Order: sequence, then C-alpha cells, then structure tokens
Amino acid sequence: MSKPEILFVGDGPDWYLQRFAQDFVLHRLPGGGAAALDPAVAARVEALVAAGPVDAALIDALPALRLIANAGAGYEKVDVAAAGRRNIPVTNTPDVTDGCVADLALGLLLAVGREIVRGDRFVRDGRWSSGGYPLARRFHGRRMGVLGLGRIGQAIAARARAFDMSIAYHNRRKVPGVDAVHHPSLLSLAAACDYLVVACPGGDATHHLVDRAALEALGPDGIVVNISRGAVIDEQALIEALETGAIAGAGLDVFEHEPEVPERLKALENVVLTPHRGGGTVETWEAACDLVKANLRAFFDGKPLLTPIGEC
Repeated sequence: MSKPEILFVGDGPDWYLQRFAQDFVLHRLPGGGAAALDPAVAARVEALVAAGPVDAALIDALPALRLIANAGAGYEKVDVAAAGRRNIPVTNTPDVTDGCVADLALGLLLAVGREIVRGDRFVRDGRWSSGGYPLARRFHGRRMGVLGLGRIGQAIAARARAFDMSIAYHNRRKVPGVDAVHHPSLLSLAAACDYLVVACPGGDATHHLVDRAALEALGPDGIVVNISRGAVIDEQALIEALETGAIAGAGLDVFEHEPEVPERLKALENVVLTPHRGGGTVETWEAACDLVKANLRAFFDGKPLLTPIGEC
C-alpha cells in the first residue's frame, strides 16, 4: 500500500522530519509560501503539516487540501478563517507542551527573582573580588498572579505551590474547583501579586492586554514572566517599566516581533531572555509529532480527528 502524501510547511530538525517520512510521502515547503509550491504537488496534496505560516494564498493554491494539521498548540500562524471558508478542519497539539512550558515559566521566574543570571555575570566579569553581590529578594512564599488559568496556567500554579506561593488568577470567567483566588480584572490581579505570569492565549482579544497600567499596578517589586505570546504585553511599555524601575524585572520567552528583539531590551540587566523555547524539548517535540501523525492517520483512514480546534 502506498504512503499518503503530505506537505510540510516550515522547517524542523532532520530527526523530526524523518519521523513524518516514515509514514508519509513528505513534500517540503520550508519557505516562500504559495509562490514556491511545486504545481504538481499542489494539485494533489490533501493534507499539510503547519510548522510555519499558512496563509490564505497558500490555502487557495492547494485545491485538493482537506486537512491542516498544526504542529503546535498555538495556531495563530494558520489563517483559520480561510480554512473555514473551504470547510478544511485544523488540528493542533494541545496538552503535550504544558509541563515543559510550565517548567520554563518557573525557571525564568526563579532566574529573575533570585537574580541567577545577573549573579553569573557578576562572577564571570571578575567583580566578586571587589565586593559582595547585593541582596536579592526571597523567592518562596510570594504571591503569584496567573493571567490565563488554563492547562498551562494550572501547571504553573502547581509548581509555584511547591514554593509555598499563594495563587490568584484572572480569566474571563471563574475556573471551578481550583485552589486560587479569582480577580475580576487584570489590574486587580496585578496590584495583588508579586509575580505576574502571562499564560493566556494570543490573538486579537489579548493584544497588549498587559499594558502600562497593568505594569504600574504590579509595582516596583513586581516581576512579569511571559511564556504565552509576545503581543499580549505592550513591549514598549514593558521596556520603559524595566528601564525606569516601575517593575523589578521580567523573564521573557516570547516577543512581540520575534525573532527580532529590541536592543533596549537586550541591554537591560533586570531581564532574562530565551528564544521561544517553552516547548523546546525532545520529549515535547516527539509527543507533538506523534499527535500530528495520529491526526493525519485518522484523516486518511476516514476516522474522526483527535484534536480539531473547533473554529473551522
């Protein structure tokens, strides 16, 4: 029996691509969009894996397309509306990244709160011999506020409780059965916590949700961590807050215009930056790949999809 054909949009390490090639005839489109398509492949491919942008032009250039299998939990780079106009379902990979993203959130928070990276620079620069490092603030027993208490937010909260932190959160509606205090507004949450962790979805509804007012409410001893999407925070307002001491620090895994990071942000000592690697572990990528492949197999076998996003 011949292997089904799929189009892989975007790029990935060789071992990751090989896992798809084991079960499917893999056609690659690492960049260039619709203009870079092989016309013969475009005419017959029925399913694509979205590891890069899938816009309306690309969807329109694939007349036989009947499935978009997104290779991550977040699918903001897929034009879901364009897919919906052709009744093309979109799947994603929820749950598989939750633990690793939560791990990194706590790692960033600990690195900033206990000034681990700044202390490392202090030693490497030879400054220790000239005097001791200034005192930092205690990490355990602080007040954490989670913006978005979904799966990842709850995983972050569970890890924070191991550090004896109290947990509060802001969602559009209360989450039943959680040991956390609900705040009806982000401003209320920010004013009531020491650490604000951004874990809500990206998109238009949350664009610049963490604005200058929210950062001012967090206050000069507050720390913000973002493992969500860069545009949830007003990046210019954040830079100003870090420069002026309106907040104490930030740990950022995502950026508003990534991979571009403002030079002003990179110049700051009170921020720790990582290159959008919350889900960047071998185990997460293996699990995500397995789920994408399971959705592809279900599609080609005429069975129900495992994780449709429900918006198409």
